[in-house]
Amino acid sequence: MSFFRALLRGRPVLLAMLAVIVTLTLNGCASLFGDPLRVNVAGIEPLDGQGFEMRFNVKLRVQNPNESAVSFNGVSLDLELNGKPFASGVSDQIGTVPRFGETVVDVPLTVPAFAAVRQAFAFAGAAQSGQIPYVLRGKLAGGLTGTTRFVDRGTLSLPTTGMALP
Repeated sequence: MSFFRALLRGRPVLLAMLAVIVTLTLNGCASLFGDPLRVNVAGIEPLDGQGFEMRFNVKLRVQNPNESAVSFNGVSLDLELNGKPFASGVSDQIGTVPRFGETVVDVPLTVPAFAAVRQAFAFAGAAQSGQIPYVLRGKLAGGLTGTTRFVDRGTLSLPTTGMALP
C-alpha cells in the first residue's frame, strides 16, 4: 500500500495525465460503435468437395453505413438451416469496407455429410410450407477496430415444380 500512497502523493501530474488518457480512450471507443454492418448473400457457387461433403463459395456483400472504414484480415461464417447447424467456413481474405461503401467477400463453406443427411430429412417436413428459415452468423476479424460481428436472418423459398404426377 505504501507504493500507491507514494505514487498518489508524489505524482499528481501523472495521475491527471492518466485520467485524461482514459477519458480520451473511452470517448474514442464510443465513436467506434456505429450502425451495424449490412451483410447479404450476393451469390453461391459450387466447389469441389471431398468424399460426401459439399462445398460452396459464398459471396457476401458487406455494406458499411458508417463514417469510418472497417478493415478486416479474416472472415468466419456459420450457417444454420431450420435451427440446426448446416455449414461453416473461414477465409484469410484481407480488405477494407470503405466508409459509406461496400465490398464483396468470398468465403468457402463446407457442409459435412451428416449435416446434409440431417437437413434432407428436415427438408421433407419443410416442403409442405415451402419456407426454410436460415441464420448466417459471421465476423470480420482484425483491423484497428477489432472484430466486427454480423447476423443475417431470413427464409429460403423452396422451388415448386407446379407439375402434377400422372
